Amino acid sequence: MTRRLSLYQELDPELVLRAYAMGVFPMADHRDAPGVYWVEPKLRGVLPLDGFHLSRSLRKTITRDRYRVTADRAFDAIVALCAQSATDRPETWINPPIAHVFAQLHERGFAHSIECWDGDRLVGGLYGLALGRAFFGESMVSRATDASKVALAWLTARLRVGGFTLLDCQFQTDHLRSLGAIEIRRDAYMALLGASLGETSAGLASGAPVVTGVFGALDRLREVGLAAPAPLASPDPFVMSTVSGPVSGRDIVQLLGHTS
Repeated sequence: MTRRLSLYQELDPELVLRAYAMGVFPMADHRDAPGVYWVEPKLRGVLPLDGFHLSRSLRKTITRDRYRVTADRAFDAIVALCAQSATDRPETWINPPIAHVFAQLHERGFAHSIECWDGDRLVGGLYGLALGRAFFGESMVSRATDASKVALAWLTARLRVGGFTLLDCQFQTDHLRSLGAIEIRRDAYMALLGASLGETSAGLASGAPVVTGVFGALDRLREVGLAAPAPLASPDPFVMSTVSGPVSGRDIVQLLGHTS
């Protein structure tokens, strides 16, 4: 269940960032809706970063590099693909105001995308918002078998390496549940959110200008668009070597570690 906080409120980047820090996010009734409303789920979908379910078939797909995976190379295209109607998703909630404000957030370094390519064709991916040590997944899309699952696996692995502590999925779905997502009550979610934002949350509450988050902060993770907020306490030789250059699917499977 959700609670509508305010119908058709104008969006701007600072407003959206502060809303996410408060545990709410914008949606639209449909793709052509003129405005948005704010949603605050009573049950929140989250994917524990140490609990990604990597099936045998998905492991093979990733290890064999079935798709070429990039980050922040086609942000607008991913948002547009997520907004498109499809046989399995005849209506979407991404309207022009939402697409526009996320384009602005992407330009400012907060919104990011993971893209999956089959040759030169964009066949899937996801996009979301990074703030503090939290990543808020907005939407994912697949136009080829397992493309969205591959994108989420890459995202999860990179967030783990980067020291993130929260991957917010907004709502639980059967698709996300099969990949390890769970539902938690709002009070538990707000506790996780507060710990993940830390000083970032205080700055947002005070009205101080918001600065770019941890994505893109270190060159060694720029290849996949993610960066660690601070040096790892005990750098693993494998992690340090695999994040310094192009990352393969085999690397991602190993970075997912003991997930199953």
